[in-house]
Amino acid sequence: MVRTIHLTPDEVQHFVNVASKCDFDIDISYNRYIVDAKSFLGVYGLDFHRPLKVSYNGYNSDFEELLQRLAEAS
Repeated sequence: MVRTIHLTPDEVQHFVNVASKCDFDIDISYNRYIVDAKSFLGVYGLDFHRPLKVSYNGYNSDFEELLQRLAEAS
């Protein structure tokens, strides 16, 4: 599954905390950069002025709710 979201620096810690509770791999990418969504430093180093693509293969209701909220903010 691939979703497009917008993050702000203030939302990174919450995003990483929710992603870390998932038992599947989650990547965030833009252009050619791909980082592990469970890595605070990796996610915090992204360009927050661009839409980010979240790629994952699994389901977690809290994570889906967060992605929906961040997608609506776009």
